[in-house]
Amino acid sequence: MQPSPATLAPTPLIDSDHPAVQAFAAEHAQGSDARERAVSLYLAVRDGFRYDPYRIDLRPAGMKASAVLSSGHGWCVPKAALLAAACRAAGIPARVGYADVRNHMSTERMRQTMQTDLFVWHGYTEVWLDGAWVKATPAFNIELCDRFGLLPLEWDGRADSLYHPFDKSGQRHMEYVNERGTFDDVPLAAIVASFRSTYPGWGETASALQNDDFGADVAREAS
Repeated sequence: MQPSPATLAPTPLIDSDHPAVQAFAAEHAQGSDARERAVSLYLAVRDGFRYDPYRIDLRPAGMKASAVLSSGHGWCVPKAALLAAACRAAGIPARVGYADVRNHMSTERMRQTMQTDLFVWHGYTEVWLDGAWVKATPAFNIELCDRFGLLPLEWDGRADSLYHPFDKSGQRHMEYVNERGTFDDVPLAAIVASFRSTYPGWGETASALQNDDFGADVAREAS
């Protein structure tokens, strides 16, 4: 399917017209063609902002692409939105996609709080390059991968980049169990409804883990 005009336009949550997003795209969209610029943006989003699933703010202000730039961290959904926004700001069509996954490498605190290893609405980005939609997943920064024994997700703009099914030691890492499709903007209402039904007691403002340290938990459990 050819990209629609919406895949280049700003939206309430993929706010590609935000000055900070515009500046980020101008700085990091480096390369001689769209593919090279998209890969450069992918690496900047993946490694420039630490992955932190303890700091989830499901209000619109917390789910904007620009919120990742202002906070310096994000989880899979807003980091995917940031990559889509930066691509759009650089003139490259992009949209966001989602799947439910079983994460076999979550922390003990997350497993106790969520009461499941199912992560609903895991976010990734689709970028239109060389006449095709290509998936990219910029969630896990390379430092986290190294500390947690994960294989960092590389992306060349040609093949889909999705979570590895196994980690470096061969242990089960990520399993895709349900595809939810692609969207021109973050489907926030649907995400909030699923979080409420899947994770008891989860509020929109912040998760029950907000006062815990994800990095410290990772370091302790990986040692």
